[in-house]
Amino acid sequence: MSCFLQAPVAHTILSSASSCRTVRRTKDLKLRCGALGAKNAAKIPMPPINPKDPFLSKLASVASSSPEAVLNSSANPDTPPFLDLFESPKLMATPAQVERSVSYNEHRPRSPPPDLPSLLLNGRIVYIGMPLVPAVTELVVAELMYLQWMDPKQPIYLYINSTGTTRDDGETVGMETEGFAIYDALMQLQNEIHTVAVGAAIGQACLLLSAGTKGKRFMMPHAKAMIQQPRVPSSGLMPASDVLIRAKEVVINRDTLVELLAKHTGNSIEAVAEVMRRPFYMDANRAKEFGVIDKILWRGQEKVMAEVASPEEWDKNAGIKVMDGF
Repeated sequence: MSCFLQAPVAHTILSSASSCRTVRRTKDLKLRCGALGAKNAAKIPMPPINPKDPFLSKLASVASSSPEAVLNSSANPDTPPFLDLFESPKLMATPAQVERSVSYNEHRPRSPPPDLPSLLLNGRIVYIGMPLVPAVTELVVAELMYLQWMDPKQPIYLYINSTGTTRDDGETVGMETEGFAIYDALMQLQNEIHTVAVGAAIGQACLLLSAGTKGKRFMMPHAKAMIQQPRVPSSGLMPASDVLIRAKEVVINRDTLVELLAKHTGNSIEAVAEVMRRPFYMDANRAKEFGVIDKILWRGQEKVMAEVASPEEWDKNAGIKVMDGF
């Protein structure tokens, strides 16, 4: 009987002792976990939180709720730190998404700007700034056709700074047909052609300058115009008969050029042929007198020239008397 009574008592005592040890271990574990949490929380750097920054807000929220997740975050060399805390990581906005400064980018185009000939073409300006080689002729003729197709009533402005089919040293760089091709294209247009000489208009380029609409042919004050005979291209090792054929073709081109210049300048064919025996240079005033242009683009020139007294008036105002016989 005593044995039966002792066994439950011993079991009860043992159970009580075990439960006490379990409670103590549980309390010790909680205290240790609390101390670890306090210790870890003290080690976590807490940056200043910007309420508008989603990354710092999320990081501070995770650190306050579960510091172990921040301290024990797996170090992956392929990704920046702490991005594994997000379910769908998102990096910062790309530079294209950042709001640009109005003061710096206010007038910047949103698309790449076009090339310079396209910008001039938008203003109905065709610029010849090179010798008349096939590539230049192709571009100029195409631009003229395009501008007429866009609006056959608006004028076209042809700016010329070219040495024609030769270089400045006289060497031939293109056939005379290059200049005649642009000239024929001008004659086929329905638009008014305003020609402006800037720099130089030599040879075939001078013909294009004079081929503008009457009254709309202009020249800068210090530009130069020059007409000359066409040059024979380099013959190389050609047979003598071929050289003769080329020479005859050059003579035909010369006669054509003389006729066209006489037509647009108002001079006789003989007068144009006479001055073309040698290179005939013209400044703005001489080109106007010869009939190549109509006006000189000099701001205020008309007013200045109108106020200038004649030589006789200058002499009279200065008290100079002209003697008879002089």
